[in-house]
Amino acid sequence: MSIEQKFSLEQRSAFYGALADPARLSIVDMLVLGDASPSELQRRLSISSNLLAHHLGVLERAGLVHRSRSEGDKRRTYLRLEPTALEVLVPTSSPLAVTRIVFVCTHNSARSQLAAALWNKQSHIPAASAGTHPAPRVHSGALAAARRHDLPLDATRPADVADVLAPGDMVIAVCDNAHEEMRENPNSLHWSIPDPARTGSAAAFDRAFDDIDHRVARLAPHCLPNGELS
Repeated sequence: MSIEQKFSLEQRSAFYGALADPARLSIVDMLVLGDASPSELQRRLSISSNLLAHHLGVLERAGLVHRSRSEGDKRRTYLRLEPTALEVLVPTSSPLAVTRIVFVCTHNSARSQLAAALWNKQSHIPAASAGTHPAPRVHSGALAAARRHDLPLDATRPADVADVLAPGDMVIAVCDNAHEEMRENPNSLHWSIPDPARTGSAAAFDRAFDDIDHRVARLAPHCLPNGELS
């Protein structure tokens, strides 16, 4: 389906109009590969909270970003780029030199396990997973979701992030609690993916699977094995 068929001229005009400001274009670029809270965006942009709120309002009204409430700190919200935005816009993102990716969630029993398996299926850069408070075993719902989607899931026993992380690893927190508990660093991303174990339904695990799969497919082309980035 072409862009002209899927988006009206008015919608496309609103998209481009919303980006007619360097700060708003920078926000979209920051959200291409991961999610961020308003306070995180404010620190990166070094602008006032009032000005940031104005820019976010413009982007939200144009349908480019939306926000969700953190599953950890309920006072916090996260901004994420609407998937449809990438179908009409091509925000820039510099290549990333990566040695290994470690996906982290609280229990290392579902989202991070699925993320590592999906990454290893799509990229030659190795991936591992860990938890800030690892569970005794991998969640049965994650194993069932992997089977439904024909994903080979070599479900390792949940591991503590302190035992897995090594210098130079790129960290991707796939849940709000893990992101808020871990110290933010320049070599990290956050994917605000709702915990499917809260309901335990097959539909919830499938939604998490699809969200992670989409994000992995978006990030993988931007990553090069460390040493190949000239």
